[in-house]
Amino acid sequence: MSEDFFKTTSVNDFKLKNIGHPPAGYNVQKTQDIYSKEPFKQKYSERKQAFISHCLQNPGSDAIKGYFYELVRISEIRGPIWLGLLESALSYIDSRFDCSDFVLLGIMRLCYQFSKNPLVTPDLLKNAKKTILSFKYWPDEPGTDSMCYWTENHHIMFASNEYLAGQLYPNEFFSNSKMTGKEKMVKARKRILKWFELRFYTGFNEWLSNIYYDEDMTALLNLIDFCEDEEIVRKAKIIMDLMLFDMALNSYYGQFVSTHGRCYAAEKKNALVESTIDTMKLVFGMGIFANKDNMSAVTLALSEKYTPPEVIMDIAQDISRAEMENRQRVSINIREARRWGINYKDVDNGLILLSFESYVHPKTINVMVKMLDRFRWWDNEFFQEFKPFKHVLQIGRYFGLTKALAHMFKKDLTRNTREENNIYTYRTPDYMLSSSQDYRKGYGGDQQHIWQASLGPEAVCFTTHPGGFGNTSPEGYWLGSGYLPRVAQVKNVLIAVYKIPRMGGILLSKNLRFTHAWFPKSKFDEVIEKNGWVCARYQDGFLALFSQNTYQWQVEGEEKDKDLIVDGRQNIWIIELGRKDQYQSFSNFVDSVTTSKLIFGKLSVQYTSPSQGLLEFGWKGDLKQNGQNVSLKNYPRYENPYSHTSFGAKKVHIEHSEQHLDLEFEK
Repeated sequence: MSEDFFKTTSVNDFKLKNIGHPPAGYNVQKTQDIYSKEPFKQKYSERKQAFISHCLQNPGSDAIKGYFYELVRISEIRGPIWLGLLESALSYIDSRFDCSDFVLLGIMRLCYQFSKNPLVTPDLLKNAKKTILSFKYWPDEPGTDSMCYWTENHHIMFASNEYLAGQLYPNEFFSNSKMTGKEKMVKARKRILKWFELRFYTGFNEWLSNIYYDEDMTALLNLIDFCEDEEIVRKAKIIMDLMLFDMALNSYYGQFVSTHGRCYAAEKKNALVESTIDTMKLVFGMGIFANKDNMSAVTLALSEKYTPPEVIMDIAQDISRAEMENRQRVSINIREARRWGINYKDVDNGLILLSFESYVHPKTINVMVKMLDRFRWWDNEFFQEFKPFKHVLQIGRYFGLTKALAHMFKKDLTRNTREENNIYTYRTPDYMLSSSQDYRKGYGGDQQHIWQASLGPEAVCFTTHPGGFGNTSPEGYWLGSGYLPRVAQVKNVLIAVYKIPRMGGILLSKNLRFTHAWFPKSKFDEVIEKNGWVCARYQDGFLALFSQNTYQWQVEGEEKDKDLIVDGRQNIWIIELGRKDQYQSFSNFVDSVTTSKLIFGKLSVQYTSPSQGLLEFGWKGDLKQNGQNVSLKNYPRYENPYSHTSFGAKKVHIEHSEQHLDLEFEK
């Protein structure tokens, strides 16, 4: 491979090549949008026109999603268009670089929606057809490459592309697979419907990802707009509705600042550059048209067959509510896969299990070795860690040794795996706190973002155990985690307990002996340090953070006064949030919190919160509030003011302000 794409700090790192210069008369000046905390236009149709106008005023870019703005120009017949971006997109796909499936989504929309548009040249359409007919749509097809096919978002993008490619050219042979278009439709349909089934009944294992929801929605919208199979279209609309409902529940004034199954460092620190904020502003009216790493907003604006439900848009705009509490369960445990029709033996099911990134889970290691052989993945850049152990793994599979090895090092080797997660989000008009409750404590982490407190787009706080001092996981300083904490949240209070192992593993050979908090002083209006607490105010929202062990500020470099560092393999962090309506003043909040009673055990704490009373929590045992156990597991599918839905239910009922929406997968 000529591209080192398997280690990336964000999707925006992926670039098109040889785009050339824009044509004469092409606007190269960017027009910056402004962040809207309130809905900037009341009607969705008006917001669509505003977004289209924004696209027309801004150039495309060499990022792999940057050429989507050209589709808006084509739609509005507002040339000139930058053909170099579109031709480079085709070249990127032809080279089978990782994330080619992202890029192909836009080409598919070009061919379906704009093939007769006067700005689309015959040569472009001819080249697009050649690209579509020669692409590799699944790992069982010929060719060695380093595309990632298997994660949850890639699953639906590859399947959507394959189905629509087959429908577009039903009687032609695809040169790589030697299959007809009709045969590809049959093959992809099965994967699409299984993906829909798992998302409806169990949610997303890449939970609330402000990166990958963007890709998922784009694939779904292509199916909604162009697929001729009524069942696929109907179910795609249902999953789109549920994704927007997830975003409405777990966002804060258009900022998707919840816990995330997958997230990158820049997006954690600054909501104004995350991948769905353009979509937030388009659909919910709050956010910014940032064009940093987004294609779903363009796809929504161009969609002729999907309009977000009014009730979901109204829920997102229900921001004056004094408090909103959401409990939400997502995903499944790998050991429960059979219950959901997934076995551990054949490669088709193995690929589904890989959508959870369960590469070397004790239940999946044998089928993983089988897939490495079958799909020639020993040379795939994503799996270079496996290559030195090729013969050991192949032999070990036959003698049952691989399962033992996977079990022995599971807390390090399964750091990518995303299993059942119980999400808790608490929102007021002045702050939001969101976390993954008691999620895989002591396991290695990858791109999971376990908790975050948000008062403003950059006035945020979270903690991690860094995997290293790099920019990519698992060795990232802010991206992902070395090892995951045990977290519990009760409304506006959160406790995070860290216990870092002394010994390194296979994927992470050395464990750093400190934890740290992102706490950018300059992004808050006021910061006070008192009695070991670091307290901050942003507008009318208040935040207080405490570390069991002594903290120190980073005193140099770009992260001076942003990084709170605490030495020690074991530490307990406590965060409490408040607001002016509750305390009347910031000083009252500071006095109340910093004089609260704290009693620490070795890996436990008793914290007398001024708002929630006595909270008891540690590395082991139950969370207790005022002596009563508080459950951290077995949440419903949704439990919030708008929906009460049990996990695995056949219908999701959503209701707000005399509007309702019933989503039934089987009807």
